Amino acid sequence: MLRKHMKFRKQQDLDNILAWQPSEVVRLYEPSGFCGHDREGSPVWYHIIRGLDLKGLLLSVSKQELLRFNFWSLELLLRDCEQQSQKLGKKVEKISTVFDFEGLSLRHLWKPGVELVQEFFSALEANYPEILKNLIVVKAPKLFPVAFNLIKPYITEETRRKVLILGGNWKQELLKFISPDQLPVEFGGTMTDPDGNPKCLTKINYGGDVPQHYFLRNHVRVQYDHQATVGRGSSLQVDNEILFPGCVLRWQFASDGGDIGFGVFLKTKMGERQRAAEMTEVLASQRYNAHMVPEDGSLTCTEAGVYILRFDNTYSLIHPKHISYTVEVLLPDQTSLEKIEKF
Repeated sequence: MLRKHMKFRKQQDLDNILAWQPSEVVRLYEPSGFCGHDREGSPVWYHIIRGLDLKGLLLSVSKQELLRFNFWSLELLLRDCEQQSQKLGKKVEKISTVFDFEGLSLRHLWKPGVELVQEFFSALEANYPEILKNLIVVKAPKLFPVAFNLIKPYITEETRRKVLILGGNWKQELLKFISPDQLPVEFGGTMTDPDGNPKCLTKINYGGDVPQHYFLRNHVRVQYDHQATVGRGSSLQVDNEILFPGCVLRWQFASDGGDIGFGVFLKTKMGERQRAAEMTEVLASQRYNAHMVPEDGSLTCTEAGVYILRFDNTYSLIHPKHISYTVEVLLPDQTSLEKIEKF
């Protein structure tokens, strides 16, 4: 593990990374920041999920730069730990993190973005073991258990035990970990920026949608799990069984040979093929220029049943369409789901 870490430090040039400066778009739109210290003197790292536009960031910079930004942030936090150790006369080795999950939506479950987060947590566990003191989650919506279930395999059981989901009185609960003068007013404390701003914008970046003028490409390259040909004047139905409500159906597809129709339907009769008109329309069918820009999307399944992803080429009487697609059913983490339901 140590040999692998030394190789990792060399690859990422971590000994010199604090002299590195992220690009403008990352500085402006990566929603995180180091602000204050907890009651034991450890630095506190904030992440603002509602301001996270991973798709916009990945269209503007490389995945490597976004990962490097997070390693750069970790090294800044570790440097602060050293300074705190000298200041307080005791060893400070860990960091506290606060994740504000307000505004978490299906767009945050975009597959390439989730894969980036998974890769970061894998690197965190391998190269910064035990750096996290706690991972405090506030304002967790109903979609949080699905998002957490995507990350859970990439963190150790020890780290999972450090995840604290705070309920409706989260501002009062946060004060148990962070004193008021070290906690922004936005999060229930008394700290403000010099100009009185309660969000402490000089320390915490709240991100936002990345403007298109930063984009360097119009799509992120992905690997698809399936290929198929939809004949002229015909359609292709892909069945997905949803066993209980609250699951998320996620898809990506691209076409070759022209545009393709796409819609999502819920079967009304089991065990037999149904025409689109015989099923319940969940996502209205429309034509997508997926031969130019790949499409992706997701939906929360409000009821159990068999959901049909229907690729429609019935309008084309001359050209067949070749499609590449990936479909996944995302399940919620039951433990965190029970905690949220309790609140």
